[in-house]
Amino acid sequence: MITTLDGGRGVRRKMAAVVAVLTGAALAGAAAAPIGPATVAGHGGTSTAWASNIWMGSASSGRAATLADIRTMIGASSGPAASLTGAGVGVALIDTGVASVPGLPAAQIVNGPDLSFESQSPNLRYLDTYGHGTHMAGIIVGNDTATGTRGLAPKAKLISIKMGTATGAVDVTQMMAALDWVVQHRNDDPANPIRVVNLSYGSGGTPPFWTDPLMFAAEQAWKAGIVVVAAAGNEAALQLSDPARDQFVIAVGSASTKGTLATDDDDISTFTNSGAGKRMDLVAPGESVVSLRDPGSNIDSAYPAARTGSTLFRGSGTSQATAVTAAAVALLLQARPSLTPDQVKQILMYNGSILQAGNSAGKGYREINVNTALATATPTTQQTYTWSSGLGALEDARGPSHVVSDNVPLTGENCVFGPLGTATWAPLSAARKSWVGGVWMGHRMAGDGWTGSSWASKTWAPGTWSGGSWAGTTNWTDPSWSSRFWSSGTWSGGAWTSRFWSSDDWASASWG
Repeated sequence: MITTLDGGRGVRRKMAAVVAVLTGAALAGAAAAPIGPATVAGHGGTSTAWASNIWMGSASSGRAATLADIRTMIGASSGPAASLTGAGVGVALIDTGVASVPGLPAAQIVNGPDLSFESQSPNLRYLDTYGHGTHMAGIIVGNDTATGTRGLAPKAKLISIKMGTATGAVDVTQMMAALDWVVQHRNDDPANPIRVVNLSYGSGGTPPFWTDPLMFAAEQAWKAGIVVVAAAGNEAALQLSDPARDQFVIAVGSASTKGTLATDDDDISTFTNSGAGKRMDLVAPGESVVSLRDPGSNIDSAYPAARTGSTLFRGSGTSQATAVTAAAVALLLQARPSLTPDQVKQILMYNGSILQAGNSAGKGYREINVNTALATATPTTQQTYTWSSGLGALEDARGPSHVVSDNVPLTGENCVFGPLGTATWAPLSAARKSWVGGVWMGHRMAGDGWTGSSWASKTWAPGTWSGGSWAGTTNWTDPSWSSRFWSSGTWSGGAWTSRFWSSDDWASASWG
């Protein structure tokens, strides 16, 4: 059984009393009840580090922000930006998968490899059992004709690389494998090369930036011409999440838009990590963002008050702000495809709307503006920070959170299959040789190529994980879920339960 065990911070402390009385293995600081998994815990751990969401809506205003609103807020609804769609730009969404909901056009979605623990269950493979990835995908390429909800870069090609399970569980080494895969396969579709990576994710680790393996993996994508957009995190902490702490990538914070379309009253969302050593690079709207609902998923069942109509869902966090930014990058690259990642970052950082309200006054933060970016001359300066060697300890990058198999946490210098030395991995990653077909660092994680047509397009073939795990077992999937499958928007074999977590517990909590 693969479960999660998180460090006790933020909202997790609220769960302690509940955890003590429930039976079953720990699920990200919560517990698995006999009738189904409980809701997962929040920010900071590499096991459930999807840097989202106050799913109940906004911390500062009850007014929902539609994607049409956000398009106006970021200067993409008029002028030259209005005609841009992201066409010809591939955006890799490393997240919890994407559900085949009506608001996601099949022609714009491709399944990359499913590297999650759920990949070993045929009925769960590629599917978004959590609900987070679908919400991000809707922001970028959604097209819900029933409500007129249209993503910010609706003609971009979204490559979904599933990492998180129904509880968000994922180890930092799986994230490294995903980034390696994106780099090696960035040009598989010449008409839609991967130019952007959306990481609405953050590890709770705080290793030195000059040795951190997770930052190293992100930097390889940057060096390969891919703009890495990473969530700052939602703990209102000084430290940014990893890899947003990396000096090269774009670290995105959330803007509180105060329920208006104008930006002169915008402020930094109170939950956003501000940064120490490195502060966030820019902000984007991230409160009460209305995007696609994933019926029957973990968050959909846990937070019914966040539903907007029958097809949409409302959430706040640096995850949403990151997806908004990734879409804006796709628009910019459609118009100016020769821009390098360094140039994209500088243009967006220094040519947005300056935040002057509330606690943002005088701090120089800017909110992205696509039209202003389009009108900006191409900068010639390059970033000259120190690159990571990638040789640091995996445990340092992992931070306080660990996935657990048969009550054995994944710790130390191990990946999900066993020992993994960064001294061996880093040179192969840099040489773009860590993957050979569907084998990463000598371990079978996926098939060897494209197959099928899950999304009216190609889907990366599945692979059977051989050998034992760090716990010495081959029990990769949670037995509670192996017989359940996605069908007509519901789970068969048992319903999700949210009775252990009331909305009061989560209304002011953030996911990370």
